[in-house]
Amino acid sequence: MTSVTPPNILILFTDDQRFDALGALGNPAIHTPNMDRLAARGTAFTYAHIMGGTSPAVCMPSRAMLHTGRQLFGLQGAGEGIPADHVLLGEHLQAHGYRTWGTGKWHNGPAAYARSFSDGAEIFFGGMDDHWNVPACAFDPTGRYDVRQPLVKDAWSSNVVTYRLCDHITPGKHSSELFAEVAIEWLHANADEQPFFMYVSFMAPHDPRTMPQEFLEMYDPEEVVLPPNFTGGHPFDNGDLKVRDELLEEFPRTAPAIRRHLAEYYAMISHLDAQIGRILDALEATGRGENTIIVFAGDNGLALGQHGLMGKQNLYDHSVRVPLIMAGPGVPAGRRSDALCYLYDIMPTLCDLVGVPIPDSVQGHSLVGALQGADPVRETMYLAYKEYQRAVRDRRYKLIEYVVDGRRTTQLYDIEHDPWEMRNLADEPALGPTPLAEHLRRLRRELVRHRDITGDHKTPWGAAFWANYE
Repeated sequence: MTSVTPPNILILFTDDQRFDALGALGNPAIHTPNMDRLAARGTAFTYAHIMGGTSPAVCMPSRAMLHTGRQLFGLQGAGEGIPADHVLLGEHLQAHGYRTWGTGKWHNGPAAYARSFSDGAEIFFGGMDDHWNVPACAFDPTGRYDVRQPLVKDAWSSNVVTYRLCDHITPGKHSSELFAEVAIEWLHANADEQPFFMYVSFMAPHDPRTMPQEFLEMYDPEEVVLPPNFTGGHPFDNGDLKVRDELLEEFPRTAPAIRRHLAEYYAMISHLDAQIGRILDALEATGRGENTIIVFAGDNGLALGQHGLMGKQNLYDHSVRVPLIMAGPGVPAGRRSDALCYLYDIMPTLCDLVGVPIPDSVQGHSLVGALQGADPVRETMYLAYKEYQRAVRDRRYKLIEYVVDGRRTTQLYDIEHDPWEMRNLADEPALGPTPLAEHLRRLRRELVRHRDITGDHKTPWGAAFWANYE
C-alpha cells in the first residue's frame, strides 16, 4: 500500500485589489492572463467579501482573519499580539506535517509570523512602503526579529510612532519581483516529498503605485473608461472623508485625475500578474503543480473615484468585495460560485481540502460544499467599519447605516438591479410586489441579529455605533 502525499498549498495574496480588477471576471480593460489562467483552472467566488475593519488600515484585520479563520469582532491582537488560542493557519498546518514558508507583507506582528512559518525570506513587517526599496527581514529561526530601523510615523495616525523591523533593503528591485523571485528560488531548492504551505503576500497594487515603465505604457489614461458611479465627492460625511487614502487626490475628484489613477492601478496589477505567472511556471516546472491547491485572493478593495471616494474605508462593494479563486485538487475547474463568503472562510476550507481537522477557534465556514455547487454558505452578510458604518446584505438588497457626529444616514440598494450602488431606495415607497419599507425593516432586524451574534456591540467601536444608532 502506497501513501499519498497531501496536497501542497500556495496562497497568492494581493494588496488593495478590487473584486473586478482582473480580466476573467468581466473587466476587459485590464490585462491579467495569469490570474485568468487560475480562474480557468479553478473556481472563482464572485461574492467574496472582507468583513470590514476597526481602523483605517483595513488590511490589518483582513489578514488576521485570513490566518485565524475568525470574524472581525472575534479577533484579538490583529496588529502585534494575536493570542495563542487563535490558532493560525501556518501553525496548524505545521502541526499536521507541513513545511510552511512565507514572503512579503505581514501586517500582524513578528510573533504571529514566527508561529506561522518554519521558513521564509524577504519578510516585510509593515503596511505600506516604497516598492523599489522594501525594508525587509531575512527569516529568523529564533522568531525574535529584534532588528530595528529608526522610529517612523505610522502611516495611519499622526500621533502614533512605531519601529520598523528591517535588516536589509534591496534597492532598485520592485516588491512584486522581489517576493516572486525568492518564492521561485525556494520552489526549485526544496523538492522533497513533505507537503508545503507557501504564502506569497504582495504589496501591490497598494500605493505608491509605481511599476516598470513597460506596464505603465500598456494603459492610456485618456482611453480608460470611468465607472458609472464616479462622482466628484461623497454626498455626505461617512466618518472618514479625510483619512489618508482620501487625501491621495484633491477635492472635488476630476475625470482626468481618476483616469490616471485607474491607468496606474491597472498597470500595477498587470505587472503583479506577470510575477504570479512566473511563480505558477516554477510550480509546474518542479512537478508539483497537479498536487497543489492554489488560492488567489485580495485583502480588500478600493474605490478609486467610485462614489467620490479613493480608499477602502467604506462598505460599498468596490471596497468590501475581493477576488477569491481556488484551483487544484478537489476544486472544480472553470466554475463560478455566487456563494456569500468571507476571506476568513479560507482557513476551514483548506483544512477540509487537505484532510486536517478544523481548529475549534475557527469561526468561518468551509466552502467545500459551495465548490460542489450545493451550499450557499450563508443567506446574509454583516459588514462594519470603525464606529461609523454598519451594513447587512442578502442576495438582492444591501442596507448601509451610518452614524457620524450623532447623525444617522440610511442607504438601501437593490444590488441585483443596481450593482454600482447608485440609487438609494431608503426613501422610496415601493418596488415590485414587496414594499421597500418591509425590506428595510427586515434588514434592520438582520443587522441587530448579526450585532448580537458577532459581539460587535461589546467592542469599543460597536458600542459607540450602537449607542448612537438605537
